[in-house]
Amino acid sequence: MTIQGTVNKTAILLTCLLISAGWVWNEYYSGATNIAPWMYGGMFGGLIIGMVTLFKKEWAGVTAPIYAFCEGLFLGGISAKLEAVFPGIVIQAVGLTFGTLFGLLMAYKSGLIKATENFKLGVVAATGGIMLLYFVSIVLSFFGIGIPFIHSSGTFGILFSLFVVVVAALNLVLDFDFIEQGAEQGAPKFMEWYAAFGLLVTLVWLYLEILRLLSKLRSRN
Repeated sequence: MTIQGTVNKTAILLTCLLISAGWVWNEYYSGATNIAPWMYGGMFGGLIIGMVTLFKKEWAGVTAPIYAFCEGLFLGGISAKLEAVFPGIVIQAVGLTFGTLFGLLMAYKSGLIKATENFKLGVVAATGGIMLLYFVSIVLSFFGIGIPFIHSSGTFGILFSLFVVVVAALNLVLDFDFIEQGAEQGAPKFMEWYAAFGLLVTLVWLYLEILRLLSKLRSRN
C-alpha cells in the first residue's frame, strides 16, 4: 500500500461517482418523470455494498467502484432535486466539500491537526452518536414521529447541522491518518482500495450534510 496508489484509486472512485451522478442529473433535467427508483436503488445498493466492503476488505477492488456508482445515482438525484428548488446550491456544496478536504489535508500535513488517540476517540464517539440519532429518527418516522431539530430550519436545526458538518469533516483526519499509517506499515495492496473507499464514504457524508445545511439556510430567506 502506498499513499500515491490510494490517491489514484480515490480519483477512480470519484470518477465512477461523477459518471452515475451526471447521468441521473441529466435524466432529471431532460424531463424524466421519476428518478426516485434510481435514487433509492442507489442509496440502498450503496448501503449493502458498503457493508460488504467493511467485512470483506480484500474485495474492495471490486466492491468500492460499485459503491461509488451506487452513491452517484443517489447523489445525482438528490442534488438535481435541490438544485431545482435552490439554484446554485450544488456548486456551493461541492466547493465547500472539496475546500474542506484540501484545507484539512493541509492542516494535517503541517501538523496543525494531529490524529492523537484522544482525538480519534472523540471523533468516533461523536460520529457514533450522530448515526444512532439518525437511526432512531428513521425508526420513529415509521410511526409518524419526527425529531424536529434534525430537519428544522430554525436556529437549533441549523446549529445541529453545523455540528454534524464539523464532525463529518473531522472524520477526514481519521482517513488521512489511516492512509498514512497503512503506507508506513506496509499494508497489503488491496488496502489502497479500502482506504479510498473509506475516504469516499466520508466525502459523500460531508457533501450531504453541507447540502442539508445550505438548504436549511436558503429556506430561511
